[in-house]
Amino acid sequence: MALVAVGSIGLARSQSLPAPMNQSGPIDDGLITIESDSQSADNVTGVVTASGNVRIVYPARGMVATSRQAQYFSREGRLVLSGDVDVIQDDGSTLRAERVTYNLDDERALAVPSEGTQVRATMILRPDQPAKTPLTP
Repeated sequence: MALVAVGSIGLARSQSLPAPMNQSGPIDDGLITIESDSQSADNVTGVVTASGNVRIVYPARGMVATSRQAQYFSREGRLVLSGDVDVIQDDGSTLRAERVTYNLDDERALAVPSEGTQVRATMILRPDQPAKTPLTP
C-alpha cells in the first residue's frame, strides 16, 4: 500500500553509535528533510518518492540539494536525485549533474551528467583544511 502526501517529510536514519557529547558542529541525528510538490511512500518496498520542485536539507552534513525528483531507498540507505540536480554545501562547494546517487551509510556519491554534457563541481580549497568534495562531511 502506498501513501501519497503533498508537502514535506522528515526521514531519520538510524545510527550505530551515538555522537560524542563534546563534538563540535551539528550532531548527526540522521534527520533529512525532503520538500516537494508531491510525495509517496511505499511501506512494502521502503521507497519514498518526491516529485516536483524537490528540496532536500541534510543539516548534519551542511548540505542542501534541489532536483526534479528524489527517491529514498530506506533499506539500502540510498538517496537518488534526478533532473537538474544542484547540491550546495555550507562551505560553498557545489555539484551540478543530471543524476546523483548518494549512499548515506558510507557517504559516497556518484554524479552522472545528462547526455552530451559534463558534471560540474566547484570546491573551496584552503591551505589550512583538507580538500572536501561536494557531498562529503
